[in-house]
Amino acid sequence: MGHLLESFAVQQVIAQAAWTDPDLRFWHYRDKDQVEVDLVITRGRKTWGIGIKAAASATPGDAKGLARLADRCGQDFQAGIVLYNGTDILPLGSTPFLAVPLRKLWEL
Repeated sequence: MGHLLESFAVQQVIAQAAWTDPDLRFWHYRDKDQVEVDLVITRGRKTWGIGIKAAASATPGDAKGLARLADRCGQDFQAGIVLYNGTDILPLGSTPFLAVPLRKLWEL
C-alpha cells in the first residue's frame, strides 16, 4: 500500500504544482546509504523536499532523508515536509521539518 500511496501523492503534487509555476523541476533523491526523499522540487538552485508515508503517525526519524538533503543543499534548501496519513500538522522533533496530513493536498 505504501508504494501506491507514494506514487499517488507524487502525481498529485506534480499536477497541482504545474498550475502555479512551469519552472519547477521534480526529482527523487537516494544516496549511497539508501537514504531517500520521495519528491524533491527545485526551481533554479532553490530546493524543497517531501517525504511520504502511509502511517497515521510521524516521528523525527521520518525526516532523515530531508535532513540529508538539506545538508547537501546548504542554503539552497528552502523547506521540507513529511506527508502522512494523520490528522494534525506536527513538528518533527527539533528539526525544521513538519509532518503534514496528506488530506491537506486537496484543501484550499
